Amino acid sequence: MTDIIDILTGIEPGSTLDEIRRTREQARDNAQRSFEVLFEPEDPGTFSLAERYAVAAYTVVLQASASPAARFYTELLEDEVSPELAAAVAELAKADRCEGPYGEYKEAGLAAESAPGPTVSYAQRPDFVSERLATALEHAHLLSLHPRDAEATHLRRLEDAGWNADDIVTLSQLISFLAFQIRVVDGLLALKEAA
Repeated sequence: MTDIIDILTGIEPGSTLDEIRRTREQARDNAQRSFEVLFEPEDPGTFSLAERYAVAAYTVVLQASASPAARFYTELLEDEVSPELAAAVAELAKADRCEGPYGEYKEAGLAAESAPGPTVSYAQRPDFVSERLATALEHAHLLSLHPRDAEATHLRRLEDAGWNADDIVTLSQLISFLAFQIRVVDGLLALKEAA
């Protein structure tokens, strides 16, 4: 398979950016393997591909709506699951997008640096989102914009909605991978534009 970051940035084989990426071949390979493990597993188990694509589309639109990654994951969700779900997930992400990170520091020495911000609740959206997917999107919002607010109750909410421990770990890894991928894509696009 062609490298996903190359696809998102339009990097051509033999180009200057391709050469730059090849100086860190192990990092390039690991990023691609992470994509494959998270989005193309042989056995997705109880964390379905549809849920993975929905969380990805939401997360990328939430974090970087202008990124080519946003279009890629939204189209993936649209093609593989449904245009209606893709539109609804993108609508939620756009509506709840805000500047981050924010949240409350628990440590006394950092309390002055706390910045308030919104939390989200999608449980009231049964028209298109199951409780299970709603909690996953809420988790994506938490980890993307206000990770310092994370508490054990958030994990229990995921468990109550049917997420097992392995799926919670994979969900969190998927969200973290997307944050990494967005930044790599943005950096490479900036280099491409400057060239």
